[in-house]
Amino acid sequence: MRAAYREQLDNFAHDLIIMSDTVHKLMTLASQALLEGALQPAEEAVSLREELDEVRERCEDRAVSLLALENPMAKDLRQVISSIYIVEDYYRMGRLAQHIATSARRRHPEIVVPADILGFFEEYARLVLDMSLGLKELLITRDPDLALRLTDDDDAVDDINQHLLRMLTQREWKGTVREAVETSQLSRYYERFADHCASAAGRIIYLATGLDPERYMHKRDQEQREAELEARMAELERQFHR
Repeated sequence: MRAAYREQLDNFAHDLIIMSDTVHKLMTLASQALLEGALQPAEEAVSLREELDEVRERCEDRAVSLLALENPMAKDLRQVISSIYIVEDYYRMGRLAQHIATSARRRHPEIVVPADILGFFEEYARLVLDMSLGLKELLITRDPDLALRLTDDDDAVDDINQHLLRMLTQREWKGTVREAVETSQLSRYYERFADHCASAAGRIIYLATGLDPERYMHKRDQEQREAELEARMAELERQFHR
């Protein structure tokens, strides 16, 4: 019975990797469509809706089966519960990428974002795609320190979003109202994508350590301070015994 449970758990973990690849592909296509004004990647991203829904439903079915099959051990229970939340984060990330693709398709052959601020969206795409790849690596390694580094990229995305919103609401804005509205929506999509990515990373910290991100950071910093103190004391002892 335990072997069957472990197999189900491994299959669930594999489905998360599949979902990760699907979402990364979606954001890659959506960003290409947005930045290049290209129709084909926009159409392909929108067409992945059924694939995204399918893997989400399969993950939900696996989660129900795992919880109902037998009383899981604490570590296994953390994995199932954390994975349920990660699935929802991935699903929202995929849908946000499809919103970007839909916007690009609607304005084709025009590029939705004004040319003078397109560079900000190129940076958005670079950051969130790096975060997406980092999150996939986290699903494999479950490295809590790598998870914390993803929050730095999330902060960078937040900074761009705030800067763009200030630009769009200033009197000096030279674009149209439509451009301002659509640009702010697209900026919000990228910002929310990064937020869900950081949220999923936090779930992996809990999965790996049993601690939420804030408590893990506190514990790590405390251990680092203790290690530095021990190193200083060891150095003093060596000096005393010369």
